[in-house]
Amino acid sequence: MPISALIIDDEQLARDELKYLLDSVGDVDVVAQGSNGIEAVDLIDEHHPDLVFLDVQMPGQDGFAVIQRLVDRNRARTAKSAGVAAENEAASLPQFVFATAYDHYAVRAFDVNAVDYLLKPFDLARVSEAVERVKARIAAGSSPAAAASEQLQIDRLLRLLNRPQTAEQGRPPAKLIVQAHSRLLLVDQADVCFAAIDEGVIRIVTRTFEGQSKCRTLEELLELLDPARFWRAHRGFVVNIDQIREVMPWFKSSYQLRMNDKQQTEIPVSRAQTRRLRELFNL
Repeated sequence: MPISALIIDDEQLARDELKYLLDSVGDVDVVAQGSNGIEAVDLIDEHHPDLVFLDVQMPGQDGFAVIQRLVDRNRARTAKSAGVAAENEAASLPQFVFATAYDHYAVRAFDVNAVDYLLKPFDLARVSEAVERVKARIAAGSSPAAAASEQLQIDRLLRLLNRPQTAEQGRPPAKLIVQAHSRLLLVDQADVCFAAIDEGVIRIVTRTFEGQSKCRTLEELLELLDPARFWRAHRGFVVNIDQIREVMPWFKSSYQLRMNDKQQTEIPVSRAQTRRLRELFNL
């Protein structure tokens, strides 16, 4: 039996892409879509979905605020109902999978196992993995003990989200290790033009040379990079915003980036990241 799901994202292209991938995965019935946090709460009340794909960055009320509001509201309801067990509060909440274009949100919030997360642009294998993880939690969540454990995880998540962020927390290293031939070079992040992944190998390109990263995935590499400077413009590319030489309009309202390396490499911008590009450069 398919699980019911909502997609909440302020970008139509991102919603369309995720819906397409979920249709490819199968066993997920997308019952409704919304574009902001207020709609998210209303649609959850209306449809009582098993799963909500929730954008982190939305105008007005972000994804974190949506969960906070749902938990606060459920606590208020249970406080008025004598004899309602705390585990029912947890069971009344859907499973959440956050979606974000910025990996530092994952570093901040998703080390708590109450929710999963997806990085934009979405990847079919990763979406399928998230769905399977949610199915497993739903299957295990029928007992009171499992529901109580889920509530404990949600409480831990909210404490983490509300914890003040210090200047040192999550600060990426200033330099990056790049392997060039038999040498391990320490490279200033500012000198990196872009990183690309091809057949599992991550290539690091600077203005003067290129080499390889020991990281296994671009997600792992992004954890080491300054989120204010580096942006995942495409599933296969992470670019240094300061090293973009030219933004070139492409077909069907898309764009390509010409980078500042020796080859002046041209990098595509995915449909899901087009809006972010326009925001960056006021296009």
